[in-house]
Amino acid sequence: MVGGEAALEIRVLAKHGLGVREIARQVGVSRNTVRRYLREPEAVHYRERPPRPGKLAAFEDYVVARLASALPERLAASALLRELRERGYAGGYTILKDFVAARQAPAAADPVVRFETAPGEQMQVDWASLRRGPDRLSVFVATLGWSRAAYVEFVTDERLETLLAAHERAFLAFGGVPQKVLYDNMRTVVLARDHYGPGQHRYHPSFLDFAGHCGFRPRLCQPYRPRTKGKVERFIRYLRSSLWVPLASQMAAEGVVVDRTAANLAAGRWLREVANARVHATTGAVPAARLEEERLALRPVPAPYRGLVPRDAAPRPSPEPRPIVGLQHPLAIYDTLFVPPVLALPEVVA
Repeated sequence: MVGGEAALEIRVLAKHGLGVREIARQVGVSRNTVRRYLREPEAVHYRERPPRPGKLAAFEDYVVARLASALPERLAASALLRELRERGYAGGYTILKDFVAARQAPAAADPVVRFETAPGEQMQVDWASLRRGPDRLSVFVATLGWSRAAYVEFVTDERLETLLAAHERAFLAFGGVPQKVLYDNMRTVVLARDHYGPGQHRYHPSFLDFAGHCGFRPRLCQPYRPRTKGKVERFIRYLRSSLWVPLASQMAAEGVVVDRTAANLAAGRWLREVANARVHATTGAVPAARLEEERLALRPVPAPYRGLVPRDAAPRPSPEPRPIVGLQHPLAIYDTLFVPPVLALPEVVA
């Protein structure tokens, strides 16, 4: 495109007696352009073409609707990218991230500086409550400190036997047991902090027996500072934005409530293909790849625990029967969202 300055230069050179060919060479335009500007003194530049719609344009309404469906929660641009790819979006991630950021309040910055641990030294564990009431749903999350490999399991209660069973499956998924496991004040883990003196806590006897069986030492994060187990806290936020909110909002649009089975189906795929396959922002490495190294420092997985907590020894009373609304999942939901149920990490790797 030739602008006003180039047009002026063409006319000045012509007044100095230069020919069309030489003017075109010096200005860097075609000879036809030179002739046009000399023939039409009022011409300044070519008519600008209307901007072409970007690759995201056809999907903007969908993105806006998905952001609205997730409110008051935030949707991660990376989760939306996976959905758009399935719908034929061929554009890049950056333009989508900028589009989403302009339509969501910025996330609060995390000022905590995390300390790093050696391979096999520490695992951090926490619960996250996703839904309360009769259809309660929680998620057990375990993250290895060095590799950042994660294990996720959705459950309908946070009882001691549920906690211990989830630990066993996490150890199997990781391929070993770390030296220490860090918790907050879970009532199924600790009965009284500093009961025997500073830093000497009274642990739940069944949990302590389980820890001894598996060969790890339980540790508690500092009081009123749950971010001392910041790796698992940050992963829970990531899980909410990248897995839970997209899943729950998408299925809600189909009139379906996410239950434990559907959530674990989605979690198995998400762990394999997203969470443990991404380049971690802090380590700069893929958690699944680092797990291969960390596994060498983990202790062997023991035999299943048969100690102080008998499995299903005291079944809970059944609730009053009530109509089930929105819990039957159409088969199309499973076809489009999930793959066969796998809760553990991939063989080469949570």
